[in-house]
Amino acid sequence: MTTKLSKFSLPLKLTFLIFSMVLNCMGIIILQLSEAKITYDKLGFLESFKDLPIAFISLFAVNFISRTGTKKSLILALTVVGICSLILPFVEVFWFYKLWFAIIGTCFAIGKICIFGMIRNNISDEKSLAKTMNSVEASFMIGIFVVNTGFGWLISSRFSEFWKFGFLSISVLSGIAIFLFSRLKIAEPEKTEQGNVFKEVSKLINPLLITFLAVIFSIVFVEQSFNSWLPSFYKNHLKVNSFFALQASSFLALFSYIGRMITANIIQRFSLSKYYILCLSLIVMVLIIIIGIQFTDADDSRTLLFLFPVIGLFLSPLYPVINSKMIAMIDKSKANLFTSLIVIFSSLGSSVSSIVMALLFANRMLNFYSVYILGAVSLIFIISLIYFRFADQKN
Repeated sequence: MTTKLSKFSLPLKLTFLIFSMVLNCMGIIILQLSEAKITYDKLGFLESFKDLPIAFISLFAVNFISRTGTKKSLILALTVVGICSLILPFVEVFWFYKLWFAIIGTCFAIGKICIFGMIRNNISDEKSLAKTMNSVEASFMIGIFVVNTGFGWLISSRFSEFWKFGFLSISVLSGIAIFLFSRLKIAEPEKTEQGNVFKEVSKLINPLLITFLAVIFSIVFVEQSFNSWLPSFYKNHLKVNSFFALQASSFLALFSYIGRMITANIIQRFSLSKYYILCLSLIVMVLIIIIGIQFTDADDSRTLLFLFPVIGLFLSPLYPVINSKMIAMIDKSKANLFTSLIVIFSSLGSSVSSIVMALLFANRMLNFYSVYILGAVSLIFIISLIYFRFADQKN
């Protein structure tokens, strides 16, 4: 790792924190708007207004970033996020939430490609990549914790009607991140002539990449089942109030942060694939315990409030570990294009997950929430084994 990376690690982490807050406020918005009599069917598709623009814009963002420069592109994305967060508290109509999430999703696509590109251009070996990605992405989990805790406090206070004004804090953080980046001299990747983006993608396609993208889709599919919908599960199924639902959910993010920080500090001692499989096995074990409690104890067993967050310890390392293993195999000149594919399949996994969860909630099938997640984790297990087999053959 070069010394330059350590110099801009703070703004990188702050940027991930900001994007985490705006992306993962979905759970709070779903909770608040459902109380305003917005149906779960509509709220389920709200996620798509965030995720589909991410998927659509990502491939085209590669050329934009190449022409504009990584630093300028990232500052532009943060500026737009800051302005949007400043406007949101003063708008009441539901359609604006759709527009707001579409803009946020577009900015996130640009921001994530820029950040991954910066990291890839400074690090070569996969274990150092895994360490750095876990460290930077750990701030993403802190964003979830901060947004749930902060908004939970605001919603439960006597100022609950002004909960949307919490977004002003995101505008302030965006301003700080822009200031930090503006003072840094960041080495830009070498500019190359960009061909047809679809032809460039076709050159990357192989069985290893296909199984990798399937794994990424599935991991985010499971993560989103927790991040956006766990507060509503706590409130509707376990019958706790909005404040406690958000606070309990924030502990999932806290455990996820701990999981990524632990991984960042110990990953260089282990095989990435073995560590990854161990984490998956522990997730399955905890989910089996949860299902056992849920179907043998009372339906509203409060034990589940404390067991679900534990999953974050083992779920959170999966995404950065599998990303770092794959991205280390990609040529630096293709890093931005490859990252755009990660962003696309991550956003699709998030969107599909939210639609499925909305159907689960709308049809009052909350008893099967943990069973549904166990099925998705089992699918990740199978696809991951196929991926590692292809990866071993390539090495």
